[in-house]
Amino acid sequence: MSSDLHPSQLHQHLQMYTIAKWSFWGSLAVSCGLLFLGATQKPESKPWILGASVGVLEVGRRHRQTAKLLQESLGDIDTASRANFKAWARANTQPTAQLAVTVGALDANWKPENLITDPVEYIQKKQKHVALVGGTGDGKSTFTQYLSSKIGGRVIVYDSDAKPDDWSWIDQADVIGRKGNFKAIDTAMGKDLEILEDLVQLRGEGGDNAIVGRERFMIAEEFPILVDECDNSTPWIKRHAKRGRRYKQFICAIAQNDTAENYGLQGDKDTLYSCFVLVRLGQFGRDYARTKLKDPQLEQWLKAGGKRRFMVDDCPCELDLSNWGTTAQAPVQISGGGNDEAQSQPSAMNEYEQFILDWGQQHPGQVLKARILSQATTLFDGMQPDEVRIIFVSMADRGLGEVEGNGDRLGWRWSK
Repeated sequence: MSSDLHPSQLHQHLQMYTIAKWSFWGSLAVSCGLLFLGATQKPESKPWILGASVGVLEVGRRHRQTAKLLQESLGDIDTASRANFKAWARANTQPTAQLAVTVGALDANWKPENLITDPVEYIQKKQKHVALVGGTGDGKSTFTQYLSSKIGGRVIVYDSDAKPDDWSWIDQADVIGRKGNFKAIDTAMGKDLEILEDLVQLRGEGGDNAIVGRERFMIAEEFPILVDECDNSTPWIKRHAKRGRRYKQFICAIAQNDTAENYGLQGDKDTLYSCFVLVRLGQFGRDYARTKLKDPQLEQWLKAGGKRRFMVDDCPCELDLSNWGTTAQAPVQISGGGNDEAQSQPSAMNEYEQFILDWGQQHPGQVLKARILSQATTLFDGMQPDEVRIIFVSMADRGLGEVEGNGDRLGWRWSK
């Protein structure tokens, strides 16, 4: 084959092959010409002309045989020629240096134009629920805790994969489905649908005042597993998506993908985007900035901010704990559509809030810090300091004491 030959030998063989090939065709043409000439000559000349024609034809035959042997040693001449041309083209058109495309260092003062710092205000203005997209360690629990403290209402969690210390900031009786108990989740979701229908009747008969105190904030983890395991999950999310806000039933559905199918809304993408604010945490937010928004600078900005930066729909959001509680805020209540908002009453305190309140009343004027709580009781074991500070802010928002300081210095004290 041609690959076995030295380049100088290859060139020589190609020359020999070309000469032998054209010599064969030339001999054939000469032989045919002699035969045509012999047909017009005198009889005594024909044997000589015929002999010459046969001799020339024999020479051509031998050249033909030589060409075949050379072709076998060279391989497929056309294929070799194309391959050699491609190799030449690659060698002669290859750039002399690799082109490196990098995103320059992010300007420390750069901020996105459409930055939002209060996702709750954005969600309330949109009058939507929340579809939360995030992976392990992206801050889903912290965000949902913050969100529920601002939205208000009794918090109920559906989580089949919850560990003992997960959701420690709510009444543990309201964490449904531990140890893979999908039957309990399915039953509870069915009950939610009945409650929603009851609220429709109550509000229709007595107006907004008839449903005051029945506000609920429901968190559903592990979509789309819930869709596969719980028959009531799809009607649960569809009916609450379209009617829940009006009847003070807020839902936060959590998944690791932002497709409608993952939320049990197969073929109903419009419901996902019209009834939910999509919050993308961690890598999901950065991927969205890069692939959907085509904004590498935004991607770098999100990455530089860690957990405190994420995407809310198409808007980047920065939510820093150091800003929580620096100013007094009125509680944000679940509201329905149009102008039919009603004032919600504070929900009953859970055991964590009750312990904090009791401590404050026993130590009037003293500032309670997350560190002091961890030393005073084992009740808060497994709870991060940031989660404790969220409870402080939530209680202050409801008029239970007040906060002072900010960031990791934020504390709470009792005040009437």
